[in-house]
Amino acid sequence: MHSRDPDAIVVGAGPNGLTAAAYLARAGLSVLVLEAEQEPGGAVRTREVTLPGFRHDLGAAFFPFGQTSPALLPLDLPGAGLVWRHAPIDSAHPAPDGTCASIARDVEATARSLGEDDGPTWRRIAGWHARTRERMLDALLSTPPALGAMLRFGPLNLLRLAQVVLSSGRGFATRTFRTEAARRVVPGLALHTDVGPEDPCGAIVGFMLTLLASSGGFAVPEGGAGAITRALLRRVEERGGGVRCGARVEQILVREGRAVAVRLAGGEEIRARRAIVADVAAPTLYLRLLEAAVVPARIQRAMRRFRRGFGTFKMDWALDGPVPWSHEDAARAAVVHAGDSLDDLAEFTRQVRAGALPDHPYLVIGQQSLADPTRAPAGRHTLWAYSRVPSSIDGGWAASRERFADRVEARIEELAPGFRRRILARAIWSPDDLEAMDANLLGGDLGGGSADIRHQLFFRPVFPYFRYRTPVRGLYLGSSYAHPGAGVHGACGRNAALAVLEDEG
Repeated sequence: MHSRDPDAIVVGAGPNGLTAAAYLARAGLSVLVLEAEQEPGGAVRTREVTLPGFRHDLGAAFFPFGQTSPALLPLDLPGAGLVWRHAPIDSAHPAPDGTCASIARDVEATARSLGEDDGPTWRRIAGWHARTRERMLDALLSTPPALGAMLRFGPLNLLRLAQVVLSSGRGFATRTFRTEAARRVVPGLALHTDVGPEDPCGAIVGFMLTLLASSGGFAVPEGGAGAITRALLRRVEERGGGVRCGARVEQILVREGRAVAVRLAGGEEIRARRAIVADVAAPTLYLRLLEAAVVPARIQRAMRRFRRGFGTFKMDWALDGPVPWSHEDAARAAVVHAGDSLDDLAEFTRQVRAGALPDHPYLVIGQQSLADPTRAPAGRHTLWAYSRVPSSIDGGWAASRERFADRVEARIEELAPGFRRRILARAIWSPDDLEAMDANLLGGDLGGGSADIRHQLFFRPVFPYFRYRTPVRGLYLGSSYAHPGAGVHGACGRNAALAVLEDEG
């Protein structure tokens, strides 16, 4: 080792990799981040992909953890130039029958949307969340088993949360709410991942996203998601850390059971004096970046059968005006969810799991330019949407992408007659395209593997390596494939960095 070798190498400049680098640099370690692509950010980037002047988020677009995550708050990203914007409503759930349940950071506005039948229930849920949010997020986003954080959260609160955890989305929704409009909210939000309304223990995913929509909200960064990446870069670089793009790591080198260096495409080797943190997919780490001889056979088998989440089919549009939604709440919402009913969501889930393109796609629809006018020329708007799909389909995506894109647009047209006449241009991203954009999105999986309860906590990504350490000393997994998984919260990277600092004393 030479004095110029960094103390720590971080492989991957996505939000978790940059968060890990920021924490290591704040602790006084010299840090080098190596990114395979020509720009940092992973799935948190912004680019003009339709027409000049229309700025579209390539991957993540709405950030309920941005102003609440205990991993991001100490980094003070607003102090590094990040500006958050909010729409009046955070999550709208319209249906063709004219009903629409909406979630806003204003408790009373949400209660009015849910009406006399479900408004009082919402006030109770929101009040409980307001009292427990910080302790809940600390418990859920810390390194498991996080016993201290769990104790601070309190046994009664844990019991209440356990009742949600043990429910399916449909079971929780029908037990908690009276109207169909309110009942589709929690199961609909769960389909941000691969959790369907009838999955055992599936309610917790949608429940947490519902709570976060009502508190942190579905905020958007002014100028695009790339503003988050720029703020994280500033926090890394101001403490002396470096980021090198176009540096694809082909292998992590191990000597005497310890990770000591990386080899780049082209053969260059860079040594790490203390640690290597991998912000990469777990199967990529264990099956490609490490030699088979240093990975236990059981771990190799687990990675070969690693359970991915659904694939993702994403679209971006340049529009000559706002979407002409039939329901006024949708016209004021940061995110619109297209799912007509619990039965509609259940049928959608069955079709995707059967390997078919859904007939009536569930959609997550983002209206960033409503809250952030910098995203489009004056009077114009951007639109962003995705549906969950199989990662691969018969005949390949090239033969089906335009046809399914038309189906997505028809789905929006049901809720916003005249939408198609507003379209100036569109861009289509199949699961293959998303993986090409960010190698961590295997098969278009946005979540770092399935969000099924059997794939969480001590089993994420594989037991017993759920605390960011790996079978190789000095090597840590700090990507969304580690606990707590998907979301731009930085917790995977922070927790991996804390493991490094603990091991290094």
